[in-house]
Amino acid sequence: MAPKARSGAKTAVYLECGQKKIFACALGWPGWCRSGKTEEEALERLAEYAPRYAVAAEAAGVRFPASAGRGIDVVERVEGNATTDFGAPGVAATSDAERVTAAQAKRLAALVQAAWTVLDRVAATAPAELRKGPRGGGRDRDKMVKHVLDAESAYAGKIGLKHRGPAIDDRDAITAMREDILALLRKPSDGGPLRPGGWSARYAARRFAWHALDHAWEMEDRSD
Repeated sequence: MAPKARSGAKTAVYLECGQKKIFACALGWPGWCRSGKTEEEALERLAEYAPRYAVAAEAAGVRFPASAGRGIDVVERVEGNATTDFGAPGVAATSDAERVTAAQAKRLAALVQAAWTVLDRVAATAPAELRKGPRGGGRDRDKMVKHVLDAESAYAGKIGLKHRGPAIDDRDAITAMREDILALLRKPSDGGPLRPGGWSARYAARRFAWHALDHAWEMEDRSD
């Protein structure tokens, strides 16, 4: 069973170590991943974002320990790749190949759905034009939302589903794609890829949730 944070327990984390970036990802909490130039920086940022991740856990109806960000235990290090250095967690942890029970599958799907809920809430109140980054870059709100939807379409292919990236105002298409993804993630699995050469359920949940939350938090930060 993949480690999960419990009251008084440490949060199990794995580090994905690229040449330029390192990701720290909480194994029991899909989407709670942050990066830095060093292991220390990545872990500090992960802890810093615990209160923000707690919002997603609340939306999922999953109890998130108040101590989750204070007690972090690095249980594995994996070698990163070009995806890591580009800015996304791109390598699965060993425990991502473990069997997923019915209860665990339900929890994974709930946290992925909550990440989408957080993104949708933030996008609904964010200004159309977001504050630019330090170098004048960054997508505005609608382009960011479309980027996430297109990525979800690509990610869906990694678990054997086919959906075109929907338009940002096509709620029926968005709902259909996300419901298909959630229906698959809710099913117990043996921990192997959900399609040949694709992603396991645990890893897929992490990528879906991370991408939605990463851009939700970016949108919040650039709405000031």
